[in-house]
Amino acid sequence: MKRPKPAAKGERRRCAWPSSEISIAYHDREWGVPLKEDRKLFEFLVLDAAQAGLSWEIILRKREGFRAAFDNFDPEKVARYDAKKVQELLADARIIRNRLKIESAIGNARAFLAIQKECGSFARYIWQFVGGKPKINARRSLKDIPATSAESDAMSRALKKRGFRFVGSTICYAFMQAAGMVNDHAVDCFRHAELARRMQRWRIRYYEIQ
Repeated sequence: MKRPKPAAKGERRRCAWPSSEISIAYHDREWGVPLKEDRKLFEFLVLDAAQAGLSWEIILRKREGFRAAFDNFDPEKVARYDAKKVQELLADARIIRNRLKIESAIGNARAFLAIQKECGSFARYIWQFVGGKPKINARRSLKDIPATSAESDAMSRALKKRGFRFVGSTICYAFMQAAGMVNDHAVDCFRHAELARRMQRWRIRYYEIQ
């Protein structure tokens, strides 16, 4: 298991997993920040599904390409993609060119819009799985972070019932981490305390429906 390097004098200690400039920037600015914005939540649904079988580093490096190829993750536009658009995406080297993942993004956009119509926003739906407030964990190292949880199991079952694909429990847990539904920063990472303070005050009115 990768161990964090001792922080140099005056240097902030962070989680062990970010090792490149792009992953460090993502860790320091985005990972674990609670989200209410539907378009951002849809972006992470697409990216986490695209990551299946790959590293998050690869996805981060292709993120801008995904944004360009998928109309800045506008679910209304993605939901209208047709067979011609799928062929264009399969030829686009800026993204992960996997037909099943591309088609799942389109189908998931349609299911996403259905939830928005029913609940007012996707955020109000998805946050029910943690009771409308982030779960603050106390992980000491990467080995303490689970691949799934009871909450991600429930989310996965509910999303599959609504027609989503590439939403297994592992992907759902990664989504929960990215969207700030859980704080899985190591307790000695500078972001854990920063986000914990924000999370203690953070709430969203959620719509409890499976």
